[in-house]
Amino acid sequence: MATAAKRLALPHIVKKAGHCGGKAAIDQTRIRVNNVVWLHKQGRTPEEICVVYPDLTLAQVHAALSYYYDHRDEIETELAAEDGAEERYEQARAAYLARRPAR
Repeated sequence: MATAAKRLALPHIVKKAGHCGGKAAIDQTRIRVNNVVWLHKQGRTPEEICVVYPDLTLAQVHAALSYYYDHRDEIETELAAEDGAEERYEQARAAYLARRPAR
């Protein structure tokens, strides 16, 4: 039996185990709140975020930003973990390529 998505106090935002890693996401999408926040922190306006994610409505983008401001520590922790993951991946990739025999 499928687990129902947990509807939060904000419209358009859900958290569900097994969906987007259990992280807050925009309903009926696989776009996480932290994806929207990352773009916002890069200086993108809500309208520009809708261009990057054309399936999102302006209301969904604003809901994601509202969720962020209500749960700043949670989203900042996610962003920091993902930032570190990218760096760890690049280091592991470089180490692998250095060990790989030349062709």
